[in-house]
Amino acid sequence: MPYLEKSVTIISRNRVFPDQKSTLVDLKLSVSDLPMLSCHYIQKGCLFTCPNLPLHALLSHLKHSLSITLTHFPPLAGRLSTSSSGHVFLTCNDAGADFVFAQAKSIHVSDVIAGIDVPDVVKEFFTYDRAVSYEGHNRPILAVQVTELNDGVFIGCSVNHAVTDGTSLWNFINTFAEVSRGVKNVTRQPDFTRESVLISPAVLKVPQGGPKVTFDENAPLRERIFSFSRESIQELKAVVNKKKWLTVDNGEIDGVELLGKQSNDKLNGKENGILTEMLESLFGRNDAVSKPVAVEISSFQSLCALLWRAITRARKLPSSKTTTFRMAVNCRHRLSPKLNPEYFGNAIQSVPTFATAAEVLSRDLKWCADQLNQSVAAHQDGRIRSVVADWEANPRCFPLGNADGASVTMGSSPRFPMYDNDFGWGRPVAVRSGRSNKFDGKISAFPGREGNGTVDLEVVLSPETMAGIESDGEFMRYVTNK
Repeated sequence: MPYLEKSVTIISRNRVFPDQKSTLVDLKLSVSDLPMLSCHYIQKGCLFTCPNLPLHALLSHLKHSLSITLTHFPPLAGRLSTSSSGHVFLTCNDAGADFVFAQAKSIHVSDVIAGIDVPDVVKEFFTYDRAVSYEGHNRPILAVQVTELNDGVFIGCSVNHAVTDGTSLWNFINTFAEVSRGVKNVTRQPDFTRESVLISPAVLKVPQGGPKVTFDENAPLRERIFSFSRESIQELKAVVNKKKWLTVDNGEIDGVELLGKQSNDKLNGKENGILTEMLESLFGRNDAVSKPVAVEISSFQSLCALLWRAITRARKLPSSKTTTFRMAVNCRHRLSPKLNPEYFGNAIQSVPTFATAAEVLSRDLKWCADQLNQSVAAHQDGRIRSVVADWEANPRCFPLGNADGASVTMGSSPRFPMYDNDFGWGRPVAVRSGRSNKFDGKISAFPGREGNGTVDLEVVLSPETMAGIESDGEFMRYVTNK
């Protein structure tokens, strides 16, 4: 929509300070934080209908709410600092966050959500365009931009990626929304503890002037949201798990789930005998009773496998070319001892799965999903510590991008509570992101607005590859918003 471009005007920029002075000590950046110094600030935001408040009252209210929220999140009002030894810290010095007000009165909510591709104007709903996280030494860690549309409001957050991952970011935005709608005792208090294997004595040496992003920021790209209903995802998961279905009393019973119940439920002898008989007739005696139940592939891994195949097919790669599917894995619950679920900072690692183009395309969906499942399942405490040790031996920034033309990088999560962000006048109409950290093959997973297992995939690809997956029968079969 060319007519929408350059239609956002910045009206004001203010500095917002925490409501109370911070008592938090300097926080050392971790092995998961430091590699992100070469990444853009994360840009995520929510689109809303118009609140029933005069504009000046809305802006005053949101500034006040942000001030209170920063008291719960002192690092977001701080700055990065580097010690004489080369270690990078987050100094909680109450230097404040930016609050930007912009207007785009020619743009309607429908302009943002109705088109096939995400309109370029969405990039203007965020400040700190293309800002690299290392710049947090000299600019705020957080900036909030409120953009007034013709019939709505967009609240966009730009946050330093060396300070937060998705879990921490959405915890902040959820808290900001809670404070805005009058909640006195916020649901989740962040944990700023720095006592884990992620805190390292290793020093990351950065070039003069700071690190730069590792991908072409000006490459031509298309960005589109593909939506998947609960029903289509269940169908896909059943295909991936090769489930068989048995109709009982005009309803469908999932044979794989029955197997699990037969193995795990405490049934009396008569009921167990009936169930065993049903399973034997459906699967055969050996499969149903003697063999262990196979590991079930998750809905999300099934969706990733579908995308991996479609993108690989669209890229028309040589059959011997090695493809990579990377998934960002939350390490909080995978470490031993576990980190607090509200641990503030980056606690993610990139888990790659490799396969040749021939393998991805000649095998079936289940095979691809199995490879992804095995990679993620193996990424537990021992593997996490091994990745940490490898980084300590050679400290480096994360090489974000698609240098070989055969990679897919999956970020974010449909489990993040993005649509819980009610600032006092209703849930978001949509969730969108800015320009940051986008390249050919970058995918972000969001929950669907309807919840209940729906998923939206924000897909960023070269124009040629996007056209390829749009005409891919296997992929588009499961897409709801064709």
